[in-house]
Parts: sequence; structure tokens; C-alpha cells
Amino acid sequence: MHVDVPAKVQEIYAEVLRRNPGEQEFHQAVREVLDSLAVVLGRHGEYAEMKTIERICEPERQIIFRVPWQDDSGEVQINRGFRVEFNSALGPYKGGLRFHPSVNLGIVKFLGFEQVFKNALTGMPIGGGKGGSDFDPKGRSDAEVMRFCQSFMTELYRHIGEYTDVPAGDIGVGAREIGYLFGQYKRITNRYESGVLTGKGLGWGGALVRTEATGYGAAFFAQAMMAAAGDSFDGTRVVISGSGNVAVYGIEKVHQLGGTVVAASDSSGYVVDEKGIDLDVLKQVKEVERGRISDYADRVASASFTEGGSVWDVPCEVAMPSATQNELDGDAARVLARNGCRYVVEGANMPCTPDAVDVFREAGVAFAPGKAANAGGVATSALEMQQNASRDRWSFEHSEAKLQEIMRGIHQRCHETAEDYGSPGDLVLGANVAGFLEVAEAVHAHGLI
Repeated sequence: MHVDVPAKVQEIYAEVLRRNPGEQEFHQAVREVLDSLAVVLGRHGEYAEMKTIERICEPERQIIFRVPWQDDSGEVQINRGFRVEFNSALGPYKGGLRFHPSVNLGIVKFLGFEQVFKNALTGMPIGGGKGGSDFDPKGRSDAEVMRFCQSFMTELYRHIGEYTDVPAGDIGVGAREIGYLFGQYKRITNRYESGVLTGKGLGWGGALVRTEATGYGAAFFAQAMMAAAGDSFDGTRVVISGSGNVAVYGIEKVHQLGGTVVAASDSSGYVVDEKGIDLDVLKQVKEVERGRISDYADRVASASFTEGGSVWDVPCEVAMPSATQNELDGDAARVLARNGCRYVVEGANMPCTPDAVDVFREAGVAFAPGKAANAGGVATSALEMQQNASRDRWSFEHSEAKLQEIMRGIHQRCHETAEDYGSPGDLVLGANVAGFLEVAEAVHAHGLI
């Protein structure tokens, strides 16, 4: 069967736009993957004939539900909950829950779509999904967060399970929220099903390194990427956006690998500390006090705070955007390139806009997409599932070694796939094609379902 590949790709994308109106982030994620898959259709005509790409672009299940709860003043609040179970060809749906006012169906679908390929790249037996709510935990008391989580799980519980769908945390969902969610699941089902959620507390089924995993994993991926170019973190100047879980532990691992992280940020602005970010102070401010990044500058004499602005104005050799989607645009990318940035490694999900990625390509800046570079979190979640299934707990050192091995393997897979498909060094194409092929082969093996 002869396939007009460019026309076929455009046809698939046009249908995605038609079926999913207004979901810009989802459109962007699909477009980026489709741009890479033209070379696959050219080599594997059967994927066009069986409409494999179209099937993978359509979620298996989309769940939207009402979440009513009462705040501390007794006022009834109504939020909306989501769970998109995108693809289970490789295993149970796996992906985090995000609690943030920006959450809508399009964002959850974009995250779930990315998760399908990210999870495939880990080599672990997990499918892809994502969920969350437009609930904002910021400024809410523990009691309010608990009541919200209990209401959220009262609906979600019927859709999840260790062999069905295994949520974890994401933005706005940490150990506190996972605890409340797990408690309600246990209460409703009368089962101590440890494998139903990951990111749990260490005393009740959690795994060592899970908290650190996404940040550590991004640093390990960057290390492998730099090593392939005969380079290393030694003496490098690094900027990491954000100051949440991914950023904090990305900073920690970069420092351990020999780099110096000189800047971090939150929604209020960014700090620069030429001596290197002091992790003890940053953890106290962000993890214990849940404060603002400006509080860091108030306590560290060598640090300065800039309200608003762009953290990407700070010169660096390695940039690791680790806050949220589309935080780094074309203008910021041009500034980074002019200032001598040589590596960009996505610690968040799709933090660079398509314009930014184009700028990096043209400037010769090595670029690692989030679906490869930030897969450490979900990889370690899968390791947590393994430990839950065997009623076991591994040491920190063993778990970290497994994470490093997985991240190196992901880099090698992306690197080799890019070469095999005629685009040496293009880790975006390598990640998209390698992840797609893994899922597509399983989809075909399961028949037309």
C-alpha cells in the first residue's frame, strides 16, 4: 500500500483538531509527535493501513466528575475532577494527578498523551494516563485539603486499581494529598491495596528515591547526554526553573554531579545565587514553610531576588526548565542561545514551546524532551509498584542505581533510534519514534480493540 506520508500526517492532525476543539496543549503535544512519525510511516506502511496513530491519539477512556466539598467556614465548594485513561497496551494506566486552577480536559489529555510515550521509554510494563482537578491547594488548611481529597477519591476509586489504573502525584499533589487519597480508597474498598497509588509515605508502602526521582532522573539524563558529546557537569553553570519537587531534587543531583545551579524561580520571580543555590535553605522555604522564592533571598546574603521577569535571562551552560508547560518561549530560547547555553533538558512536561525548540535546533543547542528526560518519576513509581507487589523495600542506594540505569537506557534508546531513522542527535525524534514503536507493536498484538 503506497502512502503519501505528508498528506497522511496532515490528515491525522486535522482529525485530531476536529475531534478535540479548543484543547491547545493537546494539539501541541500531538503535533510534536506527528512531526517525528512521518519517518515511521515511510518505513512501516502497515501503521497507516491499521490507523495505528489515530488509535493512539484517541484516549481509551475520559472521565469527568463533580467534586463537592466544604471549606473551613462551612461554605460548599464545587470543583471538577478528571481522569484520562489514555492507553493500556503496555500495562495498567499510569500517571499523576495535578491539582491546580489551570487544570482542564485539554491539559489532562496533553499530559496523558505524553505519558504514554514516556512510560514506554522506561521499558517498564505501564500504560499512560493522567488526571487531576481545578482545585487549588495553595492557602488551604490541611483539613480542607483532606475533605477535598476524600470527595475526589469517592468518585475516582471506582475507576482505579493496581491492575487497572495507578495514579501518582504531580503539581499540587504531594505526600500529604496522596495520604488522604489512599486513606479514603482504603476506607471505601476495605482493601489495603498498596499498588493503587504511588508516591506514598515510606511508612505505608512508599519507596525510597520516589520523592527525588524526577529531578534526579533529569540530571542523570543530562549527564548521559553530555557524556555522549564528550562533556560533563564538572564546573558547569546551570539554571533550573521552578522550586518545587522536580527543581529541588534536580538542583541536589546536579550539585552532586559537579555542576553549580545559580538560579531557581517560582510564579513570583526568580533568585540568583552565584555561590550556588543553598539546598538546605531552599528546602526549608519551599518544603517546610511552603513560602515564596523571595524568602530564600531574604535569608542568603549572596542571593538576589528579581520580581517577575524571566529566569532564562540568567546566563548558563545548561538550562533545565522544571516548572510547567510552555514556560520557555522563543524569545527566552534566543536569550539562552546568545548567552552560551549548550544543553536544554526538560524537567517538566513540555515546558518549551515549539518556537523555542526550533530556536535551539537552529542554534545547535542540544535539546532533551520531557518525555525522555523527566521519565525518572514514573520509572521510580513503577519500581514502587514492584516493591508493593513483592511486599519488599529496597535501599536508597539500590533504588537510585536502578533509576540511573533506566535513565541511561532511555538516553541510549533515543540516541540510537534517532540515528536509525536518519536524524543523528535529534532526541525529540528519537524519543517519539522509540516510544511510539513500543506502544504500536503492543496495540497490533492485541488486535482491533
